[in-house]
Amino acid sequence: MLKEIADDIETPVPMNRLLQGDVGAGKTIVAFEAAILAMENGYQVALMAPTEILAAQHYLYACQRFAPTRYRLGLLVSELPAKEKKQTRGDLAAGDLDFIVGTHALLEPEVEFHRLGLVIVDEQHRFGVMQRLELIRKGRNAAAHPHVLVMTATPIPRTLALTLYSDLDMSVLDEMPPGRAPIETRWVEDTAARGVWDFVRKQAVAGRQAYIVYPVIDESKRELKAATKEYERLSKEVFQGLRVGLLHGRLRGEDKEGVMRAFARGELDVLVSTTVIEVGVDVPNATVMVIEHAERFGLAQLHQLRGRIGRGRHASTCILMTPAEAGEVARERLETLTQTQDGFKIAELDLKLRGPGEFFGTRQHGYLNFRIANLLRDHELLARAKQDAFAYVAAPPPDFAATVDYVRRLWQRRYRLAQVA
Repeated sequence: MLKEIADDIETPVPMNRLLQGDVGAGKTIVAFEAAILAMENGYQVALMAPTEILAAQHYLYACQRFAPTRYRLGLLVSELPAKEKKQTRGDLAAGDLDFIVGTHALLEPEVEFHRLGLVIVDEQHRFGVMQRLELIRKGRNAAAHPHVLVMTATPIPRTLALTLYSDLDMSVLDEMPPGRAPIETRWVEDTAARGVWDFVRKQAVAGRQAYIVYPVIDESKRELKAATKEYERLSKEVFQGLRVGLLHGRLRGEDKEGVMRAFARGELDVLVSTTVIEVGVDVPNATVMVIEHAERFGLAQLHQLRGRIGRGRHASTCILMTPAEAGEVARERLETLTQTQDGFKIAELDLKLRGPGEFFGTRQHGYLNFRIANLLRDHELLARAKQDAFAYVAAPPPDFAATVDYVRRLWQRRYRLAQVA
């Protein structure tokens, strides 16, 4: 796998590669090895993560990994003081930083690179097409379009379709670290809530920890259970005697970090949360994940949430709770999760259920408005068409220049979007 990436980086054609591997499979290690290759060739590297928690984790790991080296590292997130952000941006533009880790803050217009050569996007499904393109375009000062490596456990439908039918290469990490316990996934209706809470209490009494996830922070008109209200109820009525914490995106950065530190140190038994824990949270002692209104989440998101447990030696359980009236599509999603922990298989079903989105646009799922072709039904025919297209370019006929000119005039404005994984 590293050889594939190394070969890509050594070629004059910019790399466009998807690194797919389940949570804990070692994607970050592979990405950092790619970063070394880019930095050794005199280029800067940008790693963009969707949350400040995850960005901080990547930055600390990078500091440890590159401590014996001469590489200069930086962190750019919204919570940084203005003076520190300005200094970091200045160092980046001057070429005084080799490796920058950040969140959406990397997309700000004030952020400029001296010689950006490699863009790494972690948890790629958490960013929109235009956001990923914006960071890639910041490499315009380099000699060429920067290399791109995107990482995810469950590729979004558009990205998976690009690996099948477009110019996106894929590497797969299909081995898990030794010592990981399997995760049992159950799907229950919320009428069984009492039994679920009894199970959570037993696990907490045994010294384990649990997450309970809700789709919204506050109550809404959609009759969804909300994290804040359920936290009050659970802490006072259901889990008396247990230490219960609350985490959501509206908390201040230092408050979020304080709650997560307390949970990681074992000072909380149960953490009630929104999807803010979806990425960047690693607590090996947490063995239970309860997801309320699981029908409201997508397959990739449910798989990512489930990946917060099963990180230690103890057996783990993920419980998907839904109302009795969950729809057919939701039921198919949930049934899939009870049967497999393979992120790629989950992504394939997501592609089937939601459609591939737009290659030449920004929709990341949904169905293309082709008059005849259907990407899912005609996948074998489309794979042959891709092979023919490569053969056509490799050995062009006499009228090739006219064909290229026609395609360029027809698609040039939108083709750049098809290059964004």
